[in-house]
Amino acid sequence: MKNFQIKNNNILTALLFISPALLGIFVFIIIPVICSFSLSFADWDLLNDIHFVGLSNYKAILSEKYFLQVLSNTFIYTIAVSVLGVIIPLILACILNTRIKGAELFKATLFIPYITPMIVVALVWQWIFDPNIGLANQVLSTNLNWLYDKHLAMPVLIFVSVWKLIGYNVIIFLSGLATINQELLESSKIDGANFFQTFKNITIPLLSSTIFFVIVITSISSFQAFDLIYMMTQGGPENSTNVMVYSIYKYAFQYFEVGKASAVAYILFTIIFFLVLVQWKLRKKMVYNEE
Repeated sequence: MKNFQIKNNNILTALLFISPALLGIFVFIIIPVICSFSLSFADWDLLNDIHFVGLSNYKAILSEKYFLQVLSNTFIYTIAVSVLGVIIPLILACILNTRIKGAELFKATLFIPYITPMIVVALVWQWIFDPNIGLANQVLSTNLNWLYDKHLAMPVLIFVSVWKLIGYNVIIFLSGLATINQELLESSKIDGANFFQTFKNITIPLLSSTIFFVIVITSISSFQAFDLIYMMTQGGPENSTNVMVYSIYKYAFQYFEVGKASAVAYILFTIIFFLVLVQWKLRKKMVYNEE
């Protein structure tokens, strides 16, 4: 009986200590999720009364050509950033892991863009790609409207996004490389394996869990892109850079269709959920020695 009372007291004490965090989660996460999900089935313009419309918001969005273009842009952006944002940092991490001269300086330099606020990054690159006074046109001796051409704006955003996240992914890959037994690499050299054979047959398999982690977090963050697009292109030109999170903002605060904005948010949630689910199911094939 005494032990039962002590256990109950410990549980109450623990709940008391974590209650501020639980309250914050309930107020700032659970309640907004419930409200936004409810609003996805309603018509509301932030001013008038809320009217229940059932699945009308979802039907209207999925039938719009505008949304299909946004969905296409989102997948193009996400796939490009995820592929380049994994391959380039992996190559750089392998080079830096060879302990070349100035490796620590290179690591710090690569990480600076990641810790730089996105608004600063967007403003700097917006100036670089300015068609009139931008550095890009001056260096390349061209006269391109980088951010105002529907064929160039998306590649520019992908380039800037990859440039910003390279440093973080490099650090993650370097942490994974540090766990690889160097004796395996030395043994492969003694057996006559060249760099590419060692990289393919030893480094990649032993680093596969890290690669899987980087793919997952990079793809999820790419689906949630907003601030860079808001600062540099506002979804233009001709909606060529408009992605799902930015369209949520436009539906809610430009068109005042909060119900549709909420519906797009839950369509995006569903896409990310199934993406992660597929990635998790494929982990046994992607990750070496995964049970």
